[in-house]
Amino acid sequence: MINASDSLSRRSIMLRKPFSVNKEIKEAVVYISGLGHYELSINGKKIGNSEFAPLWTDYDKTVNFNTYELTAKELQKGENAIGVLLGNGMYNTLEARYTKFFVSFGPPTLFFKMKITYKDGSEEIVKSDASWKYSKSPITYNSIFGGEDYNANLEQKGWNSKSFNDINWKKVVVQEAPKGVLRPQTTTPVTIQKRYEVKEAKELKPNFYIFNMGQNLSGFTTIKVKGKKGQTVRVWVGESLNEDGTVSQGKTGKPYYYDYTLKGEGIEEWQPKFSFYGFQYVQIENINYKKTKDKNLPTLLDLKSNFIYNSAGEVGTFECSNEIFNKTHWLINNAIKSNFQSVFTDCPQREKLGWLEEIHLNGPGLLFNYNLQSFIPATMQNISDSQRENGLIPNIVPEYVIFGGDFTDSPEWGVTGVILPWMYYEYYGDASLIEKYYPVMKRYVDYLGTKATNHILSHGLGDWYDYGTHAAGYSKNSPISLSATSHYFYGASLVAKAARLLNKTDDLAKYETLTSDIKKAFNDKFFNAETKQYGTSSQFSNAVPVFMDIVEPQYKQAVMQNLLAEIKDKGDRLTTGDVGNRYLFQALAQNGENETMYKMNNHYDAPGYGFQIKFGLTTLTEQWDPRKGNSWNHFMMGQIEEWFYQSLAGILPDEKNPGFKHFFIQPEVVGDMTFAKAEYQSIYGKIVSAWEKKDGKLSLKVEIPANTSATVKLPIAKNSEIKVNGKPTNNLKLGSGKYIIECKL
Repeated sequence: MINASDSLSRRSIMLRKPFSVNKEIKEAVVYISGLGHYELSINGKKIGNSEFAPLWTDYDKTVNFNTYELTAKELQKGENAIGVLLGNGMYNTLEARYTKFFVSFGPPTLFFKMKITYKDGSEEIVKSDASWKYSKSPITYNSIFGGEDYNANLEQKGWNSKSFNDINWKKVVVQEAPKGVLRPQTTTPVTIQKRYEVKEAKELKPNFYIFNMGQNLSGFTTIKVKGKKGQTVRVWVGESLNEDGTVSQGKTGKPYYYDYTLKGEGIEEWQPKFSFYGFQYVQIENINYKKTKDKNLPTLLDLKSNFIYNSAGEVGTFECSNEIFNKTHWLINNAIKSNFQSVFTDCPQREKLGWLEEIHLNGPGLLFNYNLQSFIPATMQNISDSQRENGLIPNIVPEYVIFGGDFTDSPEWGVTGVILPWMYYEYYGDASLIEKYYPVMKRYVDYLGTKATNHILSHGLGDWYDYGTHAAGYSKNSPISLSATSHYFYGASLVAKAARLLNKTDDLAKYETLTSDIKKAFNDKFFNAETKQYGTSSQFSNAVPVFMDIVEPQYKQAVMQNLLAEIKDKGDRLTTGDVGNRYLFQALAQNGENETMYKMNNHYDAPGYGFQIKFGLTTLTEQWDPRKGNSWNHFMMGQIEEWFYQSLAGILPDEKNPGFKHFFIQPEVVGDMTFAKAEYQSIYGKIVSAWEKKDGKLSLKVEIPANTSATVKLPIAKNSEIKVNGKPTNNLKLGSGKYIIECKL
């Protein structure tokens, strides 16, 4: 590991190493980790397309490295040069400007190894050692939270090319490796996925411009400017505007900006390398725009916003006849993408932290929309690294900051470490995470046991951000102890299930007994046998025991009726929050109450997705009424995606045949909807479910991949005639192929 002197630990440095190739190359492989982030170039050309590489980890436990296979074009016979630019990232946050917290694992550091294999069978290793040199980079400030500054007058042309004279560069400092284990980054990089042009430019006052880029996103700007040497263009970004029309950062962390100092040589183009923010609007003062009116000011010729998110890839599409639902799907996914970074973050501006609960509560929606085959294992590694010695899985992973109390230890958050391996198994048919992280799962449930009194837990955030006249935050509508204990039950039941799968007989008996004991304690404490209500009779109080199967079978229908009565009493509006939405939505969906789900979400009022659409937003926000919340780019309330795919389109996994080896197609025809269609690229291939209702008839197009089967369940009377590909049939268990199913409604 090498870095610069400690005096430069707060700014970006350039590192270079010349080397010679004197024989014909068979292959060359680079292994690199630049902490916090790096940009690698060989002979002046950037290697790879990553932004913010490597991905974030708890650097005391795991340090990711990236691998690149080089081609003959990238290495030349004779002299070559390696160039590396280092930035701070989450490895080394700065105090200047805005920051959510201060953390430093050390100064920016490089680990580099290149193995060259020649055609004659010989090998050569080029590695990070004392022979490298460093210099200050033109990036004079870089902070993941505060922005980035670049002085083009400090550029050293050709610094990463072979012919550069580095006589004035300094020798690097060789240091011990970080504590963390070097592991290959096995999941996909963050890249620039989309670019947006200026949608609207407004001159608030002379030479003071506000640009609406049309889309709230996570990323950074690219500017093209022309001006005199030493002039500086300051770029402010934000997701909303103040009343006076200027960019607002009051709720998302300020000050955050980019400074670019011109070298005065024709048209100059620049974008940051080591910082990103959530924004839709850009503010630039003291400039000309497009045309040079004032010769004493630089001229902005072009502006773009770059949307960065993980390159895992999309695997699902959804569309229906209801415009609120279509726009909701778009809104939620823009927020997911904005927060799909090194980890799933809460927001791309104020915190950028991996709050765990949103992953399992939005899990099915995430899995239907994105390929998480390599991302979830990386998440589980981070969870394992962050688990405390006593078994606690903290709310935030990686745990760069300890907020303490319920913000460190809330069962609804920590239980993600138990639920996520099961979701992975259900969607990908791969039990490896259950097997690998079984000790993590078990230790967490055991930890909760140490916090329980007679199997009842009483700590945590509860149904965070539940809805009502109260201020959003801690659960107010429902008992925190009901929420905490139900998730303790959920975790224990999944550990018992894992013990059964892995044939751990002693653990199976222990955790099945524990699950039963928690269930009894929960019902004894929270269930009123006379009124058939749980807790405070809130939607959350009754939906959770229904979804988790805690309610005794003989009382389930009565509890459901109480839940429906409470929803009706609230005008068909929800009162649940970040935690409760999924359980409410699925308690209704799984118990034949999809019409209620339709009414609850098919409107333009708050609480509801329609209000966000009416408000003109392009991403889902932290609160149902965006005027009250902070961030306008949160996906934690996006749990309706599960209903879109599994209920409206009807693509439902089969727990007994994980990985969609067998699955169900059981669409719900609700309200005045006339069609819904979804596609999902499973591990076996594309699954399609597309229905249309017309003239009292239902037509359903189904596509089933090779080596799988599906059972179709239709929302019709038992004696209705059904035709599959034009032929009457009662057999709706179908093998692979394409089908058109028709029947009367």
